[in-house]
Amino acid sequence: MPEIKQMMMIRNPFKKGTKSRMKDFKANIAIYIEKKNFIVKTANSTEELREALKLRHDIFLLELLKRKKRSGLDKDKFDKHCDHLIIIDKRINKIIGTYRLQSSEHTTKWYTATEFHMKHIKKLPGTKLELGRACVHPEHRNGVTITLLWEGISEYIAASGSSYLFGCSSIKTMDKDEIRQIYAYLKQNGHISEYHRVRPKNKFKVPGFKRFSRLHPLHSQIYIEPGEMKDKIPSLLASYLRVGAKVCGVPAMDKSFKCIDFLTLMKVEDMNRAYIRKDKAE
Repeated sequence: MPEIKQMMMIRNPFKKGTKSRMKDFKANIAIYIEKKNFIVKTANSTEELREALKLRHDIFLLELLKRKKRSGLDKDKFDKHCDHLIIIDKRINKIIGTYRLQSSEHTTKWYTATEFHMKHIKKLPGTKLELGRACVHPEHRNGVTITLLWEGISEYIAASGSSYLFGCSSIKTMDKDEIRQIYAYLKQNGHISEYHRVRPKNKFKVPGFKRFSRLHPLHSQIYIEPGEMKDKIPSLLASYLRVGAKVCGVPAMDKSFKCIDFLTLMKVEDMNRAYIRKDKAE
């Protein structure tokens, strides 16, 4: 088990207003885990937040879209309300991974709701935790980093008392045939929820997808090349699915980032049971 150095709750984070919080940034929930060469924690200063936003800029804009912002930061209106999980490589004293976390204890406005109609998700009982904007430095995209991210998320879940996790899981494609095949793969392998359906807002709909779904309601008729679609699923989404996450309906198309987003939902109780089964198996 990782050594947990510190964990505390910081209440009423917005008393000074959101503008001052961005300037004098502090975590809503501060966690700190030290493990071998790495520190996993929530950003707890303006400097740490800026470095996380710079890493996001370098991945999402420079690497994926071949463009950049003058500020060198990837940020939006949600960042000041969120916590930002970061992984620091102690050997180089740099942030190598980050993940944005937003608890219903601190807000009622969600990034996911900009893309999806999600009233059923909002009405779920207990504390809900939105995950998003995950990125890892190219030199550290491996199982170790994914494991560290999950350990940080697990500590945050415990500290926030979260019952559900949700968020947009992105796949880098704009090809309509490929999108249909990915959805069919998820459907055929039991990853689509029948109980928490969401739908994309108009400007995020995949062109022609609704009509295609009417013609192929079960998506079982679509031939999937063995192994091919599995390789299209990013490792982070694959790790969600392995511990019981479900995809809540059809994808949204995010043209600004040239990808599709699936709203994924996971019950913390189901995730914990999956880990218990895994531990027993080992």
